Formats: sequence, structure tokens, C-alpha cells
Amino acid sequence: MAAISIRSATPRDATDLVALVDMAGEGLPSYFWSQMCEAGQGPFEIGRTRALREDGSFSWRNAHLAEVDGIVAGLLIGYLIEDPVDLSNLEEMHEIVRPLAELEALAPGHWYVNVLAVYPEFRGMGIGSALLARADEFGRDKSKGMAIIVASENTDAKRLYERSGYRARGSRPLIGFSGFKRGGDWVLLTKPHS
Repeated sequence: MAAISIRSATPRDATDLVALVDMAGEGLPSYFWSQMCEAGQGPFEIGRTRALREDGSFSWRNAHLAEVDGIVAGLLIGYLIEDPVDLSNLEEMHEIVRPLAELEALAPGHWYVNVLAVYPEFRGMGIGSALLARADEFGRDKSKGMAIIVASENTDAKRLYERSGYRARGSRPLIGFSGFKRGGDWVLLTKPHS
């Protein structure tokens, strides 16, 4: 069995952060990054710039990487959902992200697992479960419980979260974009601290 370790990310990890965030978001991040590009820029470059920020939800400061024998294998990004959640700008948000914002608002004060991703060649080794356990450690003393949002058609991820004690709390229709392969709903899953 390979040795799995989890460490805090550093700015040097920006490339893996971008790749794993886009993988977890099934192309949704690169879709938005492509809309931010100026002449001569590509979405990956925008993603790296955002990963290198000192603040914001997608920042290396909120990221933790799983490594197998010293090689990056997976990513966890999490943060506390504000309490109460301010949805006053909901109508100004892009229609694709409105359902996600509405679902986050159902879990104020919860520790939100915003990104959980494992490179395909490292799946089935317990890395996702190890990252979820690490998220529990972060959220235990800082939040009311844990929360995560998953596409209803992503049955493998849903199964992992349910095995870890998460239960469905709400859903909203998933609004896709050109090239997005999922349909169905976004599902908010939460769990109390044990």
C-alpha cells in the first residue's frame, strides 16, 4: 500500500491546483476562466493567477494536497460558509452559479468542501476518504457541520460522500453550458460533526 500524506498547498502548487479544480468542476472553472481572458491569454493562465491569490475561496491558502510517495494525487479546498449567507446579489450572479449559491445558503456556518478531486491514476486508493477526513478536522471546531455540493449524476462521488456520513439536504436544477456533460441537479449534502 502506498503512503498517503496530506499537506498544505504552497504557491508552487498552482499548476496542480488549476488542473484538479477544473477536474472537480468538470470544466466549469475553465469555462468561466475563458470568459476572463484578455488577448493572448488562455483559461489555464487565468486559473493559475487566481490560484496564486492570497485571498478568495480559490486560493492556495485554502488548499490541501494529498501526495502518494511524494507525488501530488489529490486536492481539498474548503472554507467556512458565512452565517448568515448574503444572497442580495443573487440576480447579478451568472445563471450557472445561482443554484450553487442558493444551496450554500442552506448550510450557513458549515465547513464547505468546495473542491475534492483525485487524479484518475490515484483513484481507488482511499485518497478521497482521507481528504474528507482532513476536511472534518478543519471544520470540527469552526463550524456547525460539514457541507458539500455534487452533481446528481456523479454517482461515484455521491457514494463516497454518503459513505462518509453526508446526507442530501436540498437540490437545485443544474444549468450546464456548451460541452458540459452532466444533467440532473446539484445536490447539497451535509453532515453533523461526530
